Amino acid sequence: MEKEIVINIQKYIKDNIDHPMTLSEIAKEVHYSSYYISRIFKKHTGMSIFEFIRKMRLTSSAKMLRDHKDIKIIDVAFDFFFDSHEGFTRAFSKEFDITPKAYQKSPIPVKYFMPYLIEKDQKGECHMETTSIFVQIIERPKRKAIIKRGVEATEYFQYCEEVGCDIFGVLTSIKEAINEPMGMWLSDALRKEGTSTYVQGVEVPLDYKGVIPEGYEIITLEETKMLVFQGEPYDDENFRDEVSKVMESVKKYNPEVLGYRYDENGYRFQYAPEGYRGYIEGRTIKKL
Repeated sequence: MEKEIVINIQKYIKDNIDHPMTLSEIAKEVHYSSYYISRIFKKHTGMSIFEFIRKMRLTSSAKMLRDHKDIKIIDVAFDFFFDSHEGFTRAFSKEFDITPKAYQKSPIPVKYFMPYLIEKDQKGECHMETTSIFVQIIERPKRKAIIKRGVEATEYFQYCEEVGCDIFGVLTSIKEAINEPMGMWLSDALRKEGTSTYVQGVEVPLDYKGVIPEGYEIITLEETKMLVFQGEPYDDENFRDEVSKVMESVKKYNPEVLGYRYDENGYRFQYAPEGYRGYIEGRTIKKL
């Protein structure tokens, strides 16, 4: 019950982040007292409701400054409900270790706040179900990728234990990115000895000259074709089950029906699961 309430609070905040919010309004929305929702939100997320809201608004403001060189700092501050230029600058600098003005002028990679909805408790057995999957072939030019390697990780949750679960926050802040951040399973040709098969990264142009965050590295990805799979939309709180259904179906897919085989020197990728669009995964391929 508590987790479902926190999920509803997170969804309400996400849907209303561009509007003023009070604790009493949020409490009324989920039909519990302000004291109760404050206590259980802290218990399950490790932060207060208003810390959660502040971090989301600061990240939204950073994206706006990154993408709009001519916007005034004070306008951004007011847009995200900060009372003054000074208060916004202090909060922004504390969150990202750079002032809003300096970031707008030169948007270096910083750690955006990328909240994940907590999951409902899983009860009973998991039953695999059939699911519809959209399959397409896309072409990718020669490019580079900024990645952060793990140690032994072969999947997302192990990677989180080794490296952390907030890597997408940094990757999302890279303005020159040509696609959204992704999890990647690297072939031996791309993996360094003593490092993980699973990494997280983001693609950037071949001529990328920007900052490479500390602890990250940049690799070259050759021109290739990708076989991309996209599952059906789903409810976010059920993402593990829904993603697993698509991943199991993808494992059984034979690319030879399209005249291709998987490229043993390439990689496999997944975008962050988003219920509204379905799970997306892709693999490098070669003509038979």
